[in-house]
Amino acid sequence: MVYRFRVILDNDTEDDVFRDLEIRESDTLEDLHNIITQSFGFDGTEMASFYISDNQWNQGEEISLFDLSEDASARLMNETSIDSVVFEMQPKLIYVYDFLSLWTFYVELAEIVEESQEVDYPNLMFVQGQVPDTAPNKVFEADDEHDEFDEFEDGIDMDDYDNLDFDENWN
Repeated sequence: MVYRFRVILDNDTEDDVFRDLEIRESDTLEDLHNIITQSFGFDGTEMASFYISDNQWNQGEEISLFDLSEDASARLMNETSIDSVVFEMQPKLIYVYDFLSLWTFYVELAEIVEESQEVDYPNLMFVQGQVPDTAPNKVFEADDEHDEFDEFEDGIDMDDYDNLDFDENWN
């Protein structure tokens, strides 16, 4: 079987930027990573991760390109088949490319179709919109459960060295 995905760039512009892709269900997330980076014009050399997502696009378990964990316990793209994490009842992933720029994409399973002998997979089916030169800025807002961060809430002024309780010439 072949999975058809719509991969949408999370951007703050009015223009929609997305790609429609086809890939075999038995291919790995690394294969999906490769076609996403190629179809959006990236060189594919930066760190990237997929995150399993629910229907509200909440970020779940991470599946990484490389294992950077101390105990070598990370789940890896090259060891994870697409059909093991994406299926009709769980059709969404979040994909983050280049952790310094945070290019963020919403990856959604659109349909599952029979494999065609005339098509080479993975296959870029449709392109909409131009990728901006830089990743869209992320604005992280405080949620309703927590107050916004206040660096002075503890009453300590970090610029007031005379009243800090430490010896600045300790070494």
